[in-house]
Formats: sequence, C-alpha cells, structure tokens
Amino acid sequence: MKKIPLIALTSLIMACGGANTNKSSQKGYESLFPEKASFVDTIDNKPTQLFIIKNNQGLAVAITNYGGRVVGLTVPDKVGIPTDVVIGMDSPAAYARASEPYFGALIGRVGNRIAKGHFRLDDTTYALFTNNGPNTLHGGKKGFQYVVWEGNQPSDSTLVLQYHSPDGEEGFPGNLSVKVIYTATNRQSLKIEYEAHTDKPTPVNLTNHAFFNLNGEGSGTINNHLLRIDADAFTPVDSTLIPLGEIRSVENTPFDFRKLKTIGSRLEEENTQLKYGNGYDHNFVLNRKKSDEYVHAAQVKGDLSGIIMDVYTKEPGLQFYGGNFMQGANRLKSGAKDDFRTAFCLETQHFPDSPNQPAFPSIILNPGEIYSTYSEYVFSVE
Repeated sequence: MKKIPLIALTSLIMACGGANTNKSSQKGYESLFPEKASFVDTIDNKPTQLFIIKNNQGLAVAITNYGGRVVGLTVPDKVGIPTDVVIGMDSPAAYARASEPYFGALIGRVGNRIAKGHFRLDDTTYALFTNNGPNTLHGGKKGFQYVVWEGNQPSDSTLVLQYHSPDGEEGFPGNLSVKVIYTATNRQSLKIEYEAHTDKPTPVNLTNHAFFNLNGEGSGTINNHLLRIDADAFTPVDSTLIPLGEIRSVENTPFDFRKLKTIGSRLEEENTQLKYGNGYDHNFVLNRKKSDEYVHAAQVKGDLSGIIMDVYTKEPGLQFYGGNFMQGANRLKSGAKDDFRTAFCLETQHFPDSPNQPAFPSIILNPGEIYSTYSEYVFSVE
C-alpha cells in the first residue's frame, strides 16, 4: 500500500470534520498525556516536572526529567486519530513504585547486562550491584532511570537533559557528565542525541527504554505487529541472558526478522534461546559497512493503526524485547494494565556485557574523549 504523508492526511481529516468524531482529536495530540501538574514533585531534593515537545505535523512527546522518561508519544493513525504509541505512568510516584523500573527511561551508565556484577579495567576489578539474578542490569540498583535530570527546553521542539554521575556511583569509576537531547523533528521523528565525558576510564552504554505499542497504549497484544530488523546475526545468551561471546547467524532461526513478519509468528517454536528469554530479549548485530555508520535498524507496523515506526541509529546493536516479563501489575496513564506482551522495546545500544567480552565493540570512555551517538524513531502511516 502507498504511504500517506501525515501532513496531508491530518489536513484531510480536519477538512472533512473527522476531528469532531473523536474526543482526543478535539483536544489535540497532547490530550492523551497526563496533566503537567501531576509531575510536579520533589525527589532527592530536586524538582520534577513534565515537558512536552512537538513539531508542526502532529507529533508530540511528553518527557519527565525523573529518569529522563518518555511518558507518551502521539502521532496520527491511518485515519488521522491521535494515538499514543508509548506506554507510561501518570506521575513520578507511579514510576517510583512500579514493579517495572524502566518504562520510557534513559538507561545508564551501562545499558543491558554485565555478567556477575563485575568487570576489570586497567588492572582493577569493579564490583556492581546485582539486580537481575546474578547479573547487573541497566546501571544497577539506582541507574539513570531513578535520578532527577536537569531539564531545559530551548524551543517547542527540543528538550535538553543533563546529569552528573559522581565517581563511584553504583560502583562505576570516574565523574561522568551526561547530556541527552530529545528533538521532535520535521522528519516526523523523535531524535535522541547522547553525549558524555569522564575524568577516569569508565564503561558507558546509553540508551532509551521506551515501551511501544503502535496500536496505542492499552490496545492489547503486540504479537500481531509486523517487524523487520536489519541484522544478519544476533548474540546468543546463556540461561541468565549473558552473551556467550558468539556472533550467530539468524538464518533458519526464529531470530530471522530480515523480512517483515509478525512478532509472534515463531514464538511458540522449541528454541533454547527463546526459552532463556521467555521470548525475545536479545541483542541483534546490525548490518553496517563501517563502525560509525548511521543505519536503518528496524521497521515496525501496527496491525490495527497503520502506524509505521522506522528506527535509525549509529549504535552497532539493537536489543529487541517483546514484553515477556510484563505481568499486568502496573496501571498505565490511560487506566489500562501493563499486561503480558502488550508492548515491545527496541533499544539502540552497544552489545550486552561488553566490558567482559573482548571480541565485542568496546564501551570504554577515556578522559579527553567525547561519547557521542544518536538514534531516531521515524513515524509514518500506511
């Protein structure tokens, strides 16, 4: 089917009176977000708030400086109705008490897992908090998802968040200064730029952990979404989801998403890797010609909404998580529950356990160097 430009589609719906047929359309794209007042709080003696960035094409993003979380992201669906495609909570307190720590959050210092909570750097062994079985996940007990970032909104379309992570925080060496820029672009995308510098060698692997459902928050399973991942290989894991150190071909496996197929099409197959992850929770090795190339990583299509999301990144890997550990234990901002496999994540990243895997691309940042990378989530309809 032919893709319909979002500007033209939205104008057509408005001209035909379509906006009057839906309450959320009447109020605009921000109506699906929580009230800003519900995010006014104080955590660790720092003020929290909700920011909204938007472009002029119907894309709006709600972000809180508590954890740098994407609270919601609205775009028009195939008939022009605003649809919130990122699940989230309605207050900082709700995020703080949620059984799922990572909804929409900025992740650091090191995204993904570090085996047994240890790594060795310059003849020193560093011990981290193990918060995922025997391993460290997403920065430890109090990763970047639980800190209050300094927020500055220089324009309607841009939000700048900054955080200083002190030497020794969560066991990591060095003072690390981090800046993340969220932009609602005229490419109909959310662009996320990451920058960091340090005064001691330290591992850094930053990402965002948005949970997506392209049919809208609370709309049910994501297993009927169509997914393509531009990766010929993935990194298989052990039973604790730590990579084996192998780069394995996706050929003839349930991990072959090189052509569009439904997420759930091969979930029920007998496969050790699917068993270990309770489904998909694996890093894909993106196809690229050079190490710093900006590449198309993935495409997802909402089966009901017609919304398409294309992911681009400078990172070498993409963690695809299929919502396998969602348990319906948390109430979302729409009132729906976070039920099993009702959202998915596509986390642009370096590979898991990189500090302990010498064959993987390094994530060590040294003094005098600038950590700089960016990713983009581009939306259209079909």
